[in-house]
Amino acid sequence: MTEAVLECREVVREFREGRSTLRVLRGVDLAVQPAERLAIVGASGSGKTTLLQIMGGLDEPTGGEVYVHGEPMHGTSEAARGALRNRYIGFVYQFHHLLPEFTAEENVAMPLLIRRMPKPEALERARELLGRVGLGERLAHKPGELSGGERQRAAVARALLARPQLVLADEPTGNLDAGNGEHVLGLMLELNREMRTGLIVVTHDRSIAARMDRVLVLEEGVLGPGDRF
Repeated sequence: MTEAVLECREVVREFREGRSTLRVLRGVDLAVQPAERLAIVGASGSGKTTLLQIMGGLDEPTGGEVYVHGEPMHGTSEAARGALRNRYIGFVYQFHHLLPEFTAEENVAMPLLIRRMPKPEALERARELLGRVGLGERLAHKPGELSGGERQRAAVARALLARPQLVLADEPTGNLDAGNGEHVLGLMLELNREMRTGLIVVTHDRSIAARMDRVLVLEEGVLGPGDRF
């Protein structure tokens, strides 16, 4: 069997609130295969974003284990988690998180520049992928000079530039109108097929969830089948 690109084993996350403890995740188990598309749905406040942050090493579980490409994301230093994130994971958020002082091509090239790839090579790869997502004429524009849909397409290009094993997307079309949302989702799915990148999408949108291979519901801290969604 192909090694999972992501595996969660009995993941627990608790938060202290005064003298009480809030248990948001109560033993989440999950394995995601290469090229698989997975939607995670659930009510607001159910812990979907918390789970996504733990998967991406942006937060530590209180208990349990997380592996990315077979390497532990839990119980390690922030530097070690950062290295794993940069090597294996791309992120797409509801808001683009592009750096305002950099151009589109510089923003998209950032993951490779962090890896210390020579700047001319990183920018060349960024230009190629920006062309693929319809931004070939907008390379030198800064985020403030791009439309909302263009900014989110640039964010998708940035997430996929280094050909990650896994893309984590948190409401990736939630800030866009229907037309731009469909365009961005279509690009993500096209690049997922081409690059065989595992894709996990947190969404409230039934139409997005319906286009994934699997739908799971996070309810009362437990991840289960999405039959009722």
